[in-house]
Amino acid sequence: MRLTAKQSSTKTIADLYRAIDRQHAVTITYLKPGETEPTVRTVEIHELRTASLKVSKGRITGGGIIIVAMCRLRGERREFHLSGVLAYTVHRIGYVLTMPQNTTYEPPAPAPADDAQALFFYELARDQDDADYRPRRKLTAADTDLAA
Repeated sequence: MRLTAKQSSTKTIADLYRAIDRQHAVTITYLKPGETEPTVRTVEIHELRTASLKVSKGRITGGGIIIVAMCRLRGERREFHLSGVLAYTVHRIGYVLTMPQNTTYEPPAPAPADDAQALFFYELARDQDDADYRPRRKLTAADTDLAA
């Protein structure tokens, strides 16, 4: 077990990057902000990233390094701040959890502007729940039995 208070952050980051490269699980003792009791988690680290800095009322907050990992206890993606890690142990155990893929936004095709029926079907296709709706009979303005 390595105590982060007794070594430089450069050494800690180097060990964590080595664990990422070799895909070894890491057990961390982590103290959440505002809590007094640390928690122990075994994680599979996938990424180390820097947090953005925020300036508020002349004070700089934020920053630091964030550990993006899969938590074996919860089985989901978690983020831990490196400043909250009190101790860590790099194991020889390999990764068993898969990181969920990032979803990318696909913009919809542009709406047709020249054909009214094409626009109607375009709007139906945007809402997947109503995509199968087709009126059974032609509706006219005189149909009052369908009014709510």
